[in-house]
Amino acid sequence: MPKCPKCQKEVYFAEKKTSLGKDWHKLCLKCEKCNKILSSGQHAEHDGKPYCHQPCYSAMFGPGGCGRGGAESHVY
Repeated sequence: MPKCPKCQKEVYFAEKKTSLGKDWHKLCLKCEKCNKILSSGQHAEHDGKPYCHQPCYSAMFGPGGCGRGGAESHVY
């Protein structure tokens, strides 16, 4: 039985979502930054961790500068 990468508990067939090559519980597949629940294949990945496309992934790993990815992306 596969284990969820977030909580390390067993993932049963009825409750699994497959993403990033692993099986997750439906409520464990969340953005690493804002904890928004994500859908399989509808999110970004960085270092094996899921992120929502907007605003978290683009703010943290997108292009820097004003007007790109929210206030957190500007580098002073």
